[in-house]
Amino acid sequence: MRARRETAPSPGRTQTPAGSRTHYVAGMPELAFAGLSEQWLLRTCGQLHWNALAGQAGFATPDFFDDEGQKSYAAFTAIRVREARFEEVGEHQRFAIEADVQRIAHARHFGVFRVFTPESAIARVEMISTFVRREHSGDNRSVCRAMFDSAPQRVTPPGAGELAAQAKRFRTGDWTRHGRLDRMEHATQHVVEYLPCPSLDFNGAHLLYFASFQSMVERAEWHWRSAPQSAPPCLVERDMAFYGNANVGDRLTLSFGARHAGHDGLSHWCSIARAGDGVRIADVVTHKRWSHE
Repeated sequence: MRARRETAPSPGRTQTPAGSRTHYVAGMPELAFAGLSEQWLLRTCGQLHWNALAGQAGFATPDFFDDEGQKSYAAFTAIRVREARFEEVGEHQRFAIEADVQRIAHARHFGVFRVFTPESAIARVEMISTFVRREHSGDNRSVCRAMFDSAPQRVTPPGAGELAAQAKRFRTGDWTRHGRLDRMEHATQHVVEYLPCPSLDFNGAHLLYFASFQSMVERAEWHWRSAPQSAPPCLVERDMAFYGNANVGDRLTLSFGARHAGHDGLSHWCSIARAGDGVRIADVVTHKRWSHE
């Protein structure tokens, strides 16, 4: 993989090598209603992952071009948030993110991001990325994998293999149970239409941003609740698998195919597709615990 141009990092920004730790103090940008913001965390881990790829390739900035000279971006194919206790982070709380990003096969990378407060670990985020480009300029429906034949293959860590296998099961529909959620026993039908907003849901590469998928599901879940005046449940785990993208103006269909609300909390499976052509672009499975507030 190569960079078309080399530029100096922006003032106040540093490259993030694998195995580094970045420290933060929780303020309003990092916080949500019930603690650390999941969307902020995903965006931040995504940027740490992106910076790590540039650092490992010896680039001053993450400016990648594939073997054919086409502009390429790191796109996530699978993400898992585990062991989340975001409610333990409050205003002015100090916390850190430890990043470890490894190449696992050609243009694919596996990132593990552990989130700590001074007292305990509060989350683990796992991410698998590959490089993608557009076959047709300006058309996100034509996003395809970029070729980096010169990149060496590495041994796949156990966590990466498990996450990739789960994403494949989602893609093929070859799964029946995820945690306490049983796809058949807890089957439901609830469909929400969503029109992504360019200024909120798309990134600087004009792609539908991976962190927006989590946001869509959260909004749909909240609108579906029978008691919206009560405190929201707290995230425990979320699995996301990504298969495609969408253009500005494409409406999306969020189809909840399974849902379970019990004494332990709330779980659901949501499949996301482009409404125009019916192409599925993501699956999201969520597990939460009830809030005691």
